[in-house]
Amino acid sequence: MKIISIDNVTKARVEMEGAHKAFKQVPLSGKDGAPVYSYRVFSIEPGGYTPYHRHDYEHMNYIIEGHGVLVNERGEEKEIKRGDFALVMPNEKHQYRNKSENQPLVMICGVPKEYE
Repeated sequence: MKIISIDNVTKARVEMEGAHKAFKQVPLSGKDGAPVYSYRVFSIEPGGYTPYHRHDYEHMNYIIEGHGVLVNERGEEKEIKRGDFALVMPNEKHQYRNKSENQPLVMICGVPKEYE
């Protein structure tokens, strides 16, 4: 069993090409003995975004704080806000954008541990 506060998890800038003002924390992963999933927490500062990308695994997201949009592979923007869940399917192109001028967009992102 493991319990950890997000305040005690290192916060690192997302270094992928196309990312802007995005940060990642990994509170639980295969390194902790998790058998299936890793949980990551992404914080996107106002005006920031994740890369517009795809990968061969699904991920499930829960918006903890803020609001913004999830851009799909057709370039359509779908509104997201605190309390929303989002499922991105394998190989579905996507991007998260923070549309706020003064509040971070913070979300939990669950992925198969092999892809952490």
